[in-house]
Amino acid sequence: MTSNLTVTKAKLKHPPLDIHLLGDRVLRQPAKRVAQVNDEIRQLIRDMLGTMYSADGIGLAAPQVAVHKQVLVVDIEPEEAANRPLVLINPKIRQVGKDITIGQEGCLSIPNIFLDVKRPDLVEVAYKDEQGRPQTLKASGMLSRVIQHEIDHLSGVLFVDRVENAFLLNRELAKHGFSRQAVKAMSAV
Repeated sequence: MTSNLTVTKAKLKHPPLDIHLLGDRVLRQPAKRVAQVNDEIRQLIRDMLGTMYSADGIGLAAPQVAVHKQVLVVDIEPEEAANRPLVLINPKIRQVGKDITIGQEGCLSIPNIFLDVKRPDLVEVAYKDEQGRPQTLKASGMLSRVIQHEIDHLSGVLFVDRVENAFLLNRELAKHGFSRQAVKAMSAV
């Protein structure tokens, strides 16, 4: 189920929200469930979409913009005006497939760093849409990876925490001015 919210897929001169970067404590705080999907939440979603498109992103979780609510937006085809973005409120992964894939990930909160991460190729996720209606989605490939990446943000987990190649991780962090201390290593899957 895709979003009915109308947002222009364009870079804004002044994006509505600021994206916080690796090392900022707000990225590590767990998000709270959304009790009621209302106009305030829908405005947050619009602002998140505008911010995501302005940063050339394909996914954004509310904690990245210092809002500790379980809200995320995804659009793996931002250049396709006809394709509507996906909005997931209170998302919960119900099931994962057996196949594990390795793919490069990046993050708007960790600009210019792209590293391999292992994730299940298939996920089934339950969530509420921007109208508060319960939905279920099965996703694979890139969509599955982006959804898992964004859901991690809701628990204060960043993709660099899941990178297994410590040498490459340390090199990229140093090259882009990020501290290794900001990473909390964990298992990939």
